[in-house]
Amino acid sequence: PPQAWANSINQANKMALRNWVRETGIDLVQINGQRRYGGPPPGWVGSPPPAGSEVFIGKLPQEMYENTLIPLFQSVGKLYEFRLMMTFSGLNRGFAYAKYSNWQGAKEAIATLNNLEVQEGYTIVVCKSLEKCELSVDGLPASVSQKYLEAVVLKATEGVLSITLHASPYQKKAKLAVLKYSSHRAAAMAKKTLTEGNVRLCGENMKVGWLKPELKEKLRLCKEKHGKHMGSPKQLLMSLKLCDVLDCLNTLCRQKCLGTPRFFTKCVQVKPGGWLQYWCQLVIPAWPFPFSGLLWVQEDAPNTSGHEKAKSAVARLALRKLECLLT
Repeated sequence: PPQAWANSINQANKMALRNWVRETGIDLVQINGQRRYGGPPPGWVGSPPPAGSEVFIGKLPQEMYENTLIPLFQSVGKLYEFRLMMTFSGLNRGFAYAKYSNWQGAKEAIATLNNLEVQEGYTIVVCKSLEKCELSVDGLPASVSQKYLEAVVLKATEGVLSITLHASPYQKKAKLAVLKYSSHRAAAMAKKTLTEGNVRLCGENMKVGWLKPELKEKLRLCKEKHGKHMGSPKQLLMSLKLCDVLDCLNTLCRQKCLGTPRFFTKCVQVKPGGWLQYWCQLVIPAWPFPFSGLLWVQEDAPNTSGHEKAKSAVARLALRKLECLLT
C-alpha cells in the first residue's frame, strides 16, 4: 500500500528527526505539503519580522530534515519560522524557507550559508526570498461576478486582503482575478488550494499562478487608460472586510497627492489576560493635522500584532474624516 511504501523510505533519518523533536521539545506542524516550525516560535513577543527577513533555501538533499537544518540556520541568527516543503513519501522537496527575527539575520544566512556543502556532493543555495503575496487567476468566465468570486475565495482560502476582477488580457471573453494575501505562506496555501482543491471557480481554462510584475503593470496601465479608480473613501470603507485598510489609505493619498502616510505606535499599558493598550498617530504630509487614537488589543492569536491593529484603527478614522472633506 502507498502508506507502507512511504513509511519505508529513509527510515533512519526519520527516526533521528523523531528523537530530536522528543529531546528538544520543538513543535513541528505539517499541513498542505509543508512542515513548519515557529511563526512565531515559543516566547516570541512583538510584531512579526519586517519584509526582507526571509531566505529561500534550495538544492537540499531530499533525506535531510529539520534536526539538521534548523540548528544550522539558527547558528547565524534567531529564527522566527522555518518551513520545509514535503513530498507524500516523507522526503523533502528540495527547498525550504527560513524567516529570521530581522533582516540582519537573513543577510548573515546568505553570506554564511550560500554554497555551503551540507553533504558530500550537495551544495545548497541560500538567497533572498521574494515573499510574494499576490496570485493571478486567469480564464474565469466573463459572467462571473465580484460577489460570487469573493464568496468562493473567502470560503476556500484564508488571509485574503483584497480581490479585484479584470478583463483578461490573455483570453478573449474571459476575466482575470488578482488575489492579495496577508503573507507569502497564506498566498502559497491559497495557490495550492485553488490549483488542486475542489474549488468551484468555474472556467475550463482557469490558470492560477503568482502575479508577475509585467502582468501587474499591464493591469495598472489598463486601469488608468479606462479611468477606473478604487472609489470614494466611503466605498473603500464598505470594502474593508476584503481590502487592507492601509492599502486603501495609501491608494487614496496617492490619488489625491497627499504624500505617503506615516505611523507612530507605542504600547502604553498592559493588563492581565493579555490585554494591551496601544497609542497610534498617523501623519499625512499634505494634511493640516495628524490623526491619533488609543486601542485595547488582546494578543492571543499567533500572527496578529497590536501595532498593526492600532495602525488599522487610526487609518479607518482618517478615511472617515477624508470621506467628509474629499467627496
